[in-house]
Amino acid sequence: MKRREFVGLTGFAAGALFLPSFPGFGGNPVDPERLLEQVDPAIKKRLADAAMNAAKSAGATYADVRIGRYLNQSIFTREKQVQNIGSGESYGAGVRVLANGTWGFAATNTVTEAGMAKAAQLAVQIAKANSKVQKEKVQLAPQKGYGDVTWKTPIQQNAFEVPIAQKVELLLAANAKALENGASFVNSSLFQINEQKYFASTDGSYIDQDIHRIWPTFSVTAIDRASGKFRSREALSAPMGLGYEYLTPKAADKIAGPTGTGLVGYKMSYDMLEDAALAAQQAKSKLTAKSVVPGKYDVVLDPNHLGLTIHESVGHATELDRVLGYEANYAGTSFATLDKWKSKNFQYGSKLVNIVADKLQPGSLGAVGYDDEGVKTGQWDLIKNGVLVDYQKTRDQAGILGQDHSDGCSYAQSWQDVQFQRMANVSLQPGKEKMSVDDMIKNVDKGVYIAGRGSYSIDQQRYNFQFGGTVFYAINKGKIDGMLEDVAYQANTQEFWNSCAAICDQSDYRLFGSFFDGKGQPSQVSAVSHGSSTTRFNGVNVINTARKIG
Repeated sequence: MKRREFVGLTGFAAGALFLPSFPGFGGNPVDPERLLEQVDPAIKKRLADAAMNAAKSAGATYADVRIGRYLNQSIFTREKQVQNIGSGESYGAGVRVLANGTWGFAATNTVTEAGMAKAAQLAVQIAKANSKVQKEKVQLAPQKGYGDVTWKTPIQQNAFEVPIAQKVELLLAANAKALENGASFVNSSLFQINEQKYFASTDGSYIDQDIHRIWPTFSVTAIDRASGKFRSREALSAPMGLGYEYLTPKAADKIAGPTGTGLVGYKMSYDMLEDAALAAQQAKSKLTAKSVVPGKYDVVLDPNHLGLTIHESVGHATELDRVLGYEANYAGTSFATLDKWKSKNFQYGSKLVNIVADKLQPGSLGAVGYDDEGVKTGQWDLIKNGVLVDYQKTRDQAGILGQDHSDGCSYAQSWQDVQFQRMANVSLQPGKEKMSVDDMIKNVDKGVYIAGRGSYSIDQQRYNFQFGGTVFYAINKGKIDGMLEDVAYQANTQEFWNSCAAICDQSDYRLFGSFFDGKGQPSQVSAVSHGSSTTRFNGVNVINTARKIG
């Protein structure tokens, strides 16, 4: 038997274990050289057929199989030292079935024909047991089979092929840049994920996908030794669905921030050394920055900040399971209820606000060719000219809205987890008229410019919220007027998006990302991106986070 066939039949790992501090990372430790191995799709097809045949023989009317090899590598450094390097893998299969109109699911790390058949039989037994208490049968939107197809993240350089020494050298060089520019402390890390996912279903699909994600990040701290005061600045990188080419800076990818801030935005590549040097300088400046005076301001939000606001107030709010109340225990439901959608005139935001869901957006974390139900992915409108027009759905939800197709929003974090509805990439479309960030700021009399993510809070219906950031600048009579500290803004979702007054054009468009977005109980994580250009919101309530009440 050939080595790759032996590996495919016996399994790479015994199970999926998670590192406590970094959900979604873990698995069994593995030699980095083995991270480049692949399982022959022909073997996976044979294994999937064994499971589907067993499921049908046991009484299933539908079955799908996911065979997954999940790989990760993480590198952590601090100042001049390497703190930890870990490589992990997890390999196994999950079988989901419909029997008596009810779902059943079972997973196994015995990835052999016998092991797959046993898991399928167990899934059918679970479905039949569940059917005794389920009141309504599951209705799936129709889905054609695609036969044998493949999809790969269009990367230029597989990050797992890059020597660890080269990655360590980059992180330590970024640390050195921060220290040279006044940082007291700095830590940096690099996360890499590769999902080798095979999906097969009784609809006739056999889909092999190879998905890559990468996230370089750091945190810089500056200390005033005399007072003991300290301030930090996080990296302004975005995790991306790219290969190691993301860490090879390209001049064409750089976008200048507002004049007077020194900030630089990045599109499809990232200059970690440049950002680390600026971060140290800004952390020092934050030590003496003015504390914001609370009040109403026009806020100008950088894409690396606005992405998180989109994620929380639109992305989660338009997940149909939250809208229906199926998802409530983990971070609540949604204010964007069906009656608002049915009215066809619910003004979610101003007429400038056009927000799309997109599962194929180049460079995004959520980009896949097919979801975990075998649905071919694409793009659709959620909010059009400010009006709520649609939600994010899976196959068993489409019929609830009277629709005949899924949006391709099904995902499971690993082979041993059942797939369920997860967020697509949700992005604000850029403005149609040519506008730079400086052009936008010229029209602001009293405002605050915010870049980078910070602490935040949002209620259980995704309605009332508060967001902070990483760096803040005062805007006075159309110009940047020094750094601010202790800034956060408060609003409700509808009020906030209806205050949207200007959006920069496509040339300023960038992605923000969430590498470990949690949902569900038991909790699962997924990765998702949110794109936007710099955007202005007028008359927003800004608070001072350092001031005590009473």
